[in-house]
Amino acid sequence: MPRLFGTDGVRGLANRELTADLALGLAQAAAAVLTKGHHAEERRASGRRPVAVVARDPRISGEFLTAAVSAGLASSGVDVLDAGVLPTPAAAFLIADIGADFGVMLSASHNPAPDNGIKFFAFGGTKLPDEVEDRIEAYLHKEVLLPTGGDVGRIRRFADAEDRYVLHLLSTLPNRLDGVHVVLDCAHGAASGVSPEVFTMAGARVTLIGADPDGMNINDGVGSTHLDNLAKAVLEHGADVGIAHDGDADRCLAVDSAGNIIDGDQIMAILAVSMKERGHLTNDTLVATVMSNLGLRKAMAANGITMIETKVGDRYVLEELNADKLALGGEQSGHVIMTEYATTGDGVLTGLHLVAEMARTGKSIAELASVMTVFPQILVNVRGVDHTAMHGDEGIADAVRAAEAELGDTGRVLLRPSGTEPMVRVMVEAADQATADRLAHALADVVRERLPL
Repeated sequence: MPRLFGTDGVRGLANRELTADLALGLAQAAAAVLTKGHHAEERRASGRRPVAVVARDPRISGEFLTAAVSAGLASSGVDVLDAGVLPTPAAAFLIADIGADFGVMLSASHNPAPDNGIKFFAFGGTKLPDEVEDRIEAYLHKEVLLPTGGDVGRIRRFADAEDRYVLHLLSTLPNRLDGVHVVLDCAHGAASGVSPEVFTMAGARVTLIGADPDGMNINDGVGSTHLDNLAKAVLEHGADVGIAHDGDADRCLAVDSAGNIIDGDQIMAILAVSMKERGHLTNDTLVATVMSNLGLRKAMAANGITMIETKVGDRYVLEELNADKLALGGEQSGHVIMTEYATTGDGVLTGLHLVAEMARTGKSIAELASVMTVFPQILVNVRGVDHTAMHGDEGIADAVRAAEAELGDTGRVLLRPSGTEPMVRVMVEAADQATADRLAHALADVVRERLPL
């Protein structure tokens, strides 16, 4: 039986794979597992019930799923604070801010509107490790907590949730954003209220697109996975920069005044150099994944910054950040984690600090991004192969070595077997696109020949 929890919670087509019954059951199971900690026990000892924060993005299915989750928690003796529509990182912040025992976010991030997801956060607003998710899944088949009378939980509106988050974001800024014209693309998602408010309060001149959620238009041609409309709006309005979030606003990508994309690697390069200069980059170290561009590695080395690589996935970046108590990490996709201010990727926070650096230095986003030269990159997915045999195949190893020898220090090769399907991902970076394309497709051919199913 496949694992219910994926890389970022439980996701699926709402009302088919992700039903109200499953949402209620998961909430009851989570209550049984996540209220066993020291803080929940202290609450009970003082005659108080455990507390959970619940938030969602604007998907229409989030309404009935939030009701089901809240019912599951309250029926398990947990008091629910319903924060309404807020970004995922806002939910994480609020859990820590009020000392809640845990929290739940209902969102499918950048997925289309019919999908939804349930993500749990532990005390302190941190993501759950795999083993805790496995315990929650196991509890779906066990007897759950069923208190009665005054021991059942209450469900209340978290009235000042948005205000707390906005004030927190503003408190992190090293300087105001006065003089910068920003186009914000909120993906018709969870940031549609918060992001325009906080950028305006910080002094930016704000133009909005993708900020009218109706429950079904989330990520529909807008947001960080659809940057064409943002680039068009920046050019049309003569803005200095465009900032794009995804549906739950844990990502940030940007475009410059000419409409060119500034990806997560470039954003990390800008922030890392700035933070080092201001003494905020712990151990002068950045954490990124193996998929980050070679240009980021070279830029960091040129600026005296150490770069640690992890497996793909923001949870692995966060694990490394926490293990070494580091300040900055992220992914090319725009998940950027600033641990001084957040326990997870925060697209609004990232965008604010990116624009703050423009205001502080008086430089355009293109000038700031020029600290890094982006190497042409191609990713080829080779499907229908025996990916489990890749690492022991000498023919593939010889082909990789030959490609690396040709590239020298002007590029790199990365082959990654999929963890979920018979597929190998072939990534090549080179000084020019033609070389990258040629080598990637040649390596893909070798993989097909050597690893037939």
